Amino acid sequence: MTTAATYRAAQRRDTGGVRALYSGNARAVLGRGLLATRSTNWWIVLTGVFEPIFFLLSLGLGLGGLIGTVTDSAGNDIPYAAFIAPALLAVSAMNGAIYDSTWNVFFKMHFGKLYQGMLATRLGPLDVALGEISLALLRGAAYGVTFLLVMQALGLNLAWTALLALPAILVIAFGFASLGMGITSYLKTFQQMEVIPLVLLPMFLLSATFFPITVYPETVQWFIMALPLWHGVELVRGLTTGALSVAMLGHLAYYLVMIAVGLIFTTRRLRALFLD
Repeated sequence: MTTAATYRAAQRRDTGGVRALYSGNARAVLGRGLLATRSTNWWIVLTGVFEPIFFLLSLGLGLGGLIGTVTDSAGNDIPYAAFIAPALLAVSAMNGAIYDSTWNVFFKMHFGKLYQGMLATRLGPLDVALGEISLALLRGAAYGVTFLLVMQALGLNLAWTALLALPAILVIAFGFASLGMGITSYLKTFQQMEVIPLVLLPMFLLSATFFPITVYPETVQWFIMALPLWHGVELVRGLTTGALSVAMLGHLAYYLVMIAVGLIFTTRRLRALFLD
């Protein structure tokens, strides 16, 4: 770190308030991330697009031919493929956001030492947090939009409100990205990072993804309803099937709180690690 950079970082800390946290230049962090993705990581991003599509083809269309129809939250019988497709859409948005905000952040923090360099400039921890979360958000959105188009091609969007699924998956991706980055800032080894898939896998299987939540015992249902993915699945499923309800506002509120908590948590953690 140069003397000038050290002086700028110290000067920003001394000013306190919002200027110590945010310089209004999160786009610089986002731009750097997009350049890195285009040059080295594009094929990794591309592979993540196909995973939910394979699930849909094998389970939704393959196994769905044996299952037939299931009942949605409004009591309507819908094809099994149309039942699991919105769940896989929410999962797709979650995976794109969470892996970008965890593994990528882990390498930048502990091996590339990237954030130390960024925070030695005029950038504040909120700039870094918003830039990295925006990058993860774009990846989650890319996964979600691709899968939404596949659903449309297969006739699995049962209502015009499926158009609103696009902003819904952006909210889902934003929630997981903001919280994921904050959690990753506490993890220091590869062994600790393995906790992330350990948490994501059961959440993926249990969050009414493949079966209605009513098939579980009541105590298990309460546990599932506390999981963030379940709220995303129910929100997107209601939009793509047309089974709208007031409860969807509660699902949306869950993610808005998740986003706010994640941003505050991540910003404070980055400041404690690299500025205090």
